[in-house]
Amino acid sequence: MKLSAFGKKFSGESGIVELMDDLGSALLENPGMIMMGGGNPARLPILEDAFRRHLLGILDDPDRRHRVFGLYQPTAGEQAFRETVARFLTEQFGWNLTADNIGVSNGSQSALFLLLNLFAGELPDGSHRTIHLPISPEYLGYADSGLADGFFSASRPEIRLLEDRQFKYVVDFDALDPGPDVGALLASRPTNPTGNVLTDEEIARLDIIARERSIPLILDGAYGPPFPNILFTKATPHWNENTILALSLSKLGLNGLRTGIIVAREDIIRAYSNANGIVNLACGNIGPAIAAELFRSGEILSLTHEHVTPFYRKRAADVVGWLRQAMGDLPYRVHKPEGAFFLWLWLQDLPGGSAAFYERLKQRGVLVVPGHHCFFGLKEDWPHSRECIRVSYVQDEAAVRKGIGLIADEARKVFAEG
Repeated sequence: MKLSAFGKKFSGESGIVELMDDLGSALLENPGMIMMGGGNPARLPILEDAFRRHLLGILDDPDRRHRVFGLYQPTAGEQAFRETVARFLTEQFGWNLTADNIGVSNGSQSALFLLLNLFAGELPDGSHRTIHLPISPEYLGYADSGLADGFFSASRPEIRLLEDRQFKYVVDFDALDPGPDVGALLASRPTNPTGNVLTDEEIARLDIIARERSIPLILDGAYGPPFPNILFTKATPHWNENTILALSLSKLGLNGLRTGIIVAREDIIRAYSNANGIVNLACGNIGPAIAAELFRSGEILSLTHEHVTPFYRKRAADVVGWLRQAMGDLPYRVHKPEGAFFLWLWLQDLPGGSAAFYERLKQRGVLVVPGHHCFFGLKEDWPHSRECIRVSYVQDEAAVRKGIGLIADEARKVFAEG
């Protein structure tokens, strides 16, 4: 089989493919596997009840049912849904949006694939532009999304050591140099994989840097406000005409419906929707139909503020305590959990590195994410990039506590073996 350059790149191995394959095959090989690796949200019955109620309302109405199941929508998404989202965000944050500022996607992953390749890669004149990550590590799902080689560049963060064996990544603005060939800045907020949240000051400074270069600032808000609002620290939602904000219904618990929402300037939404028409023709209708009812009823806010955020905030605090108890005097630190639903565990001077530790944990029945996949775009070798793992804590309490214990036990063995 002779593949094109595109075919070789996108049919080959990648961190995100490895993760998704392991999620499926690990359970087949070991049905008792403790799944602490993926980005699946926790199962919250009160949210499922709301989704069920609104879906039944659609099914019981012949006209609405036909619109959802039997009609293609425009490439940017259904007009009424986009108007609903624009009105909701304007009321919440005063952003003065219209439907022309809103685009719908089949999940934020596919939206970002199109957006990133709209702004970086080979230009018509033969020159090349990159996407710059102002802080690394970043979401491994971005890593292989570029159609061109050398698609990403990244800046190393400053590491601030905190009390109680915690630390925090901050943007090192003194060293931040996107270079002349950057097409956009990209960051997730809260950050997958670390649970870090860029401060309002950091966002403001990145916005200035982007404006000075006439490039967009792309913010992935899949975990952030206004929904699912998995946020444990103060952070002001940010958008302006130079910002592209990607939102998602996935971490709210509708990940199986693959619905993303893009908030951007009108010309960017037009460019995105044209590209989306080529790649996807149209987006799915079920996610927007359910979400529209959540927006109209106001449940999108009550569910997040009263149930989603409190659940993850408490679980994050609990897991840090369980980890501290299990790890004892091992040479570890954990990134301060400020959002999302992962612990980012730093095992200092980890013998063999995170890839080998990942394989050892898999043999023990615990699936995590080896952190080295998340440091793409850096030019220099950084030993720290091989000393971290991402640990999801969304499973039931007993499974998470058992998994933490196995991680600590295996870490002791690794350090003892040297």
